[in-house]
Amino acid sequence: MLPDHWRLTRDIDDFLARAGEFLRSRPALHNTPLTDIENLRIRRSAERDVGTGMFGRLMSEGEVRAIFYLTPRGRLGLTSLAAGRTDALAARLAELGHSPSHVIADKDTADAFAESWQRTTGAAAVPFWRTHLYRLGTLVPPRPGPEGQGRRTGGEDREHITRWCREFCVDVGEQPSIELIDAGFWVDSRFGDRHFTFWETPDGVPVSMAATTSVVGGMVRVDPVYTPAHLRGRGYAGAVTAEASRAALAAGATEVVLFTDPDNPTSNALYQRLGYVHLADFAGYRFS
Repeated sequence: MLPDHWRLTRDIDDFLARAGEFLRSRPALHNTPLTDIENLRIRRSAERDVGTGMFGRLMSEGEVRAIFYLTPRGRLGLTSLAAGRTDALAARLAELGHSPSHVIADKDTADAFAESWQRTTGAAAVPFWRTHLYRLGTLVPPRPGPEGQGRRTGGEDREHITRWCREFCVDVGEQPSIELIDAGFWVDSRFGDRHFTFWETPDGVPVSMAATTSVVGGMVRVDPVYTPAHLRGRGYAGAVTAEASRAALAAGATEVVLFTDPDNPTSNALYQRLGYVHLADFAGYRFS
């Protein structure tokens, strides 16, 4: 449990060469690190990010046991860690002068790191995110479903997608994404890498939207799912989620996952009817 067990680097290619197999070994649970690190790699290749980030792997008996990544914007992502390990990581990061703005991880790990960081630095830890993680078992499209059909979007839909993503962010209180969208930095928002599907009525009017990440390590995450408030309760969200999930499987995904709000029984019940099974709970903390 010594800090020296952590191997740190700023070289994302070297990190992926050494830790990629570990990340791909549990793609559903590691879905956020897989997509975040891949996006960092793409941005670095496109020279859109000046910062390089920091990456670490916890080694034990020659094997990678856990990883962390710290993005240029201060997001700290962790795979599962015991409380003692989070103490060592917090001490190492503080010693090197790193100050994450927030952490996201499975609930136990996020809770433990928040306590470790507070003890180490005195920074207050404020919870801002908690969620259920679901993994798709056998897809069960809604029967009967609403009239209409799903459609993969194209460039002509960008304005519509952007507007709905902003409305989604307002609904869930996601201010950083709103600021990026309003500033014209769509490609750097968390929606910039998504593939969108509309559910349309028989006369071609979009009524609901679901997005998916690209396949990484055999995994695709459905995120977000959005239906304007005045169109909810008509089965559109279930239909578009099923269509996006089917498309993910057709694209080669072996694991399809999504996050849900624990306080929304309607969406949790919906996804379970579609064949999604609760896998774990995740959480996030901001630091002062």
